[in-house]
Formats: sequence, structure tokens, C-alpha cells
Amino acid sequence: MRIDPSQYPSYFQRYIELVEGIDLHSLLPQSFDELKVALLQIPVSKADYAYASGKWTVKQVLQHCIDTERIFAYRALCISRDEQQHLPGFDQDYYIQHANLQNKSLEFLKEEMLIARQSTLMLFQHFTDTELSKKGIASEHPITVLALGYIIVAHWMHHQRELTEKYGIIFTRS
Repeated sequence: MRIDPSQYPSYFQRYIELVEGIDLHSLLPQSFDELKVALLQIPVSKADYAYASGKWTVKQVLQHCIDTERIFAYRALCISRDEQQHLPGFDQDYYIQHANLQNKSLEFLKEEMLIARQSTLMLFQHFTDTELSKKGIASEHPITVLALGYIIVAHWMHHQRELTEKYGIIFTRS
């Protein structure tokens, strides 16, 4: 299925551009493998590193990616099941403030991220074209299940690029 700008809020165009032209059913398993390789390359020494005062640490970035993956997958589930209620937004900074990261190691977060992505893969694996094209309201904007799938994958890609550019973490492909 092709993704069209009418399927998601314009804010997400920067994510969609990272994955345009790739079939979602191919992209998701590929993203899991790439995520696994990338996470292995994040050194423990960077766990609590923030590139500037007031910016998130590497652990906070990972927790944010986990939270976002779960929230967007939940939105996809709800919309695929014809949920008529508008799905709420979330304040990413508030979520990070209340994430209790002092009790989570970097290794735990890496594992949690992989499990979250595996769950997303399983959720999307059997969505039909009809389910993927369903549209609902999330954060007061219309969005399709298909768009959510692409955004989930691209969201991590966006943060992986930031981890390189701003945190100095170099990722190599296996």
C-alpha cells in the first residue's frame, strides 16, 4: 500500500520521508534487525550522557522511543478495531520526568526496546489492507493504521540519527 499525506498530520512528514517507497510488511522485519544491530552499538559509557544541559540522556532517549512505540502501536490497534473515541496525545517530556530511569540499566532499556518492536511486528504482521487503511483520530488529528506503522519505524530512525549527530554514537551496519 502507498502512503499519502492525507493519512497523517503534516508534522510526521519528516519521519515518513525516511521510509517512503518501502513496503511496510518488508520494512518492519528489516527494522527489527537494524534496531538490534544499532542497540548493540550504544556503549554503556554513554547511558547517562546528555549533549547539553537540559537535554535528554541516552537512557531517556531510549525510554522515549519505547514509550512512543507502545503508544503508536496502541493507536494502530484501536483504529484497526474501529475505535470511535478520539485517542489522546501525550507529553513526551512529562513521560520522561516520570519514567523512573534510575532503576533501569541501559541494557534493560535495549532489551525492552527490542521487545516493544517485536510486539509491534506481531501486531502489524496480519493487518489486512482494509485494516491498514482505516483512519481514526489521535492527538486531535486524523491518522491511518498504515501511517502509524511507518511513523513507528521512522521515529527510531530519527532518534538514531540524533544519537549520532548530537551524542556522538557511531552506528555501523553489520
